[in-house]
Amino acid sequence: MEEERDGESYSPDGEEATLRLNGTDTVIEEATETEAQSSSGEHHYSYWSSVRFDVPPQRSYHFSAQFRDSPYSNNFLKGVKWSPDGSCFLSSSEDNKLRLFSLPDYYDGCDPSAYSVGSGTDSYGASVVVDEGEPIYDFSWYPYMSSSEPVSCVFATTTRDHPIHLWDATSGTLRCTYRAYDSVDEITAAISVAFNPDGTKIFAGYNKCIRVFNVHRPGRDFKQHSTLKGNKEGQTGIISAIAFSPSHNGMSASGSFSQTTAISREDNMEFLYILHGQEGGITHVGRNSIVDASI
Repeated sequence: MEEERDGESYSPDGEEATLRLNGTDTVIEEATETEAQSSSGEHHYSYWSSVRFDVPPQRSYHFSAQFRDSPYSNNFLKGVKWSPDGSCFLSSSEDNKLRLFSLPDYYDGCDPSAYSVGSGTDSYGASVVVDEGEPIYDFSWYPYMSSSEPVSCVFATTTRDHPIHLWDATSGTLRCTYRAYDSVDEITAAISVAFNPDGTKIFAGYNKCIRVFNVHRPGRDFKQHSTLKGNKEGQTGIISAIAFSPSHNGMSASGSFSQTTAISREDNMEFLYILHGQEGGITHVGRNSIVDASI
């Protein structure tokens, strides 16, 4: 039995929910049906997608030749991050390049089967390639990036011996730089970089400190927050990873190569907790969007 809802067909009687788009049946996921009876005697059905761990994932696209053809004989991927709007993803590799891959638009009549998933051929080429020239330490998307608003399509990077770069994701051109200087007035590179949740500031990790840049004021203006207090407590070493709570509660997490993780207030970087016990240097921190816990 199929029901018509807003021009689309659903099959609520089976174990699988089938969505008909443009005359084609597509199984999206197994759905669970729940029937509830209201006080008026009417029956209501609710459907939700459930995760199926018994079904192996299927590869849709494949990218390897673009990385293997690099002059670097031992080139490898160092990181991949989805854009906030899910329209593309950005990769970082050992050849000092960032590659942006835009997803094909299924609703424009694009057939995913037309793309090769063979081991020797890439499904398609990168839309944008940025050559940093030096090893890439970290990169971060602007949190409100939307492909429908080109002005918001930017990402920040930090590389060896360079200031923080803000790149245009649509053209690959450099928008601006954010520069930090050491005690002898030489540029010092950040090891980690992250936008705060509202996208107004860039937080960058350095040796024993975090510097905060105003996104709208590129240049050398920044606020510096030491990760060591007067009694030598806090975080020592290089701040290697920074993340923010997705619930906008004003909390941030920072990891250090000195095997500690700190939970801090975003506004003044006051430490709330210092977590010990990590056996090695921390290279990544994240936030759980459900329970809002540091990882």
